Amino acid sequence: MAIGLITGVAVAGLVPGIPFSPAGIALAGFSSLAPDLDHPGSRLSKRLGFAQRYVRWAFVGVAAGLALYTHFLVAPGPDRRMGFTAALAFGLIGAALQGDSTRKLALLFTGLCTVVAGLYTSYVWLSMLGLFVSVAPFTSHRSWTHTLWAAGLWTYIGHLANQSLGWHGVALFAGGGYVSHLLADTLTKAGVKWFMPLLDTSFKLPLIRTGSASGNALEVAICIGYALLVLGLVVGHFQF
Repeated sequence: MAIGLITGVAVAGLVPGIPFSPAGIALAGFSSLAPDLDHPGSRLSKRLGFAQRYVRWAFVGVAAGLALYTHFLVAPGPDRRMGFTAALAFGLIGAALQGDSTRKLALLFTGLCTVVAGLYTSYVWLSMLGLFVSVAPFTSHRSWTHTLWAAGLWTYIGHLANQSLGWHGVALFAGGGYVSHLLADTLTKAGVKWFMPLLDTSFKLPLIRTGSASGNALEVAICIGYALLVLGLVVGHFQF
């Protein structure tokens, strides 16, 4: 997220006509987390999947409610058997949901709610954002969300938001934050398949070993160096 926030400062401070906006910088930071919606441990997955901890209980609750309704209000016969079968199915699904499956379902629910909100408000960009959030968790890590096409789609969503909200610079903040994440991942040993599926090759400058102590230290050093560079450029820009 740090590299996205720094990129947001660069956009706000260096791009002509873009106001220096804390909200825009925050958007860039948020956008830098978006590619990792395909990862179960990502920060954004945990934040957006707000219903994650309740998903299992929701299925169990629906099962219990359906069973009670069927028992007390449905007459004996095929409909009653169907009601109990459906209740059992919901209960088994709730019991089976564990870990990543719960996360995916919670993000799917979050994304679909966003799609509905976009349709209700006639904001196409909001519905597209919801679709992105819904689909991304079901892709493999560092696959579709880590491509040039995904970055372009995210930037286009920002462009539509810019047109709808009249907030100049949304596309640049969103796209800059997203691309900054892909560039950072390009510095890892796994690299990034920028042009998948046209080219199934990982582009990488393998400086960072993700998760290792040396890799974490190098990440911090790169962020500090990047921040100092941006700070120097922004200060120089405002002086002139």
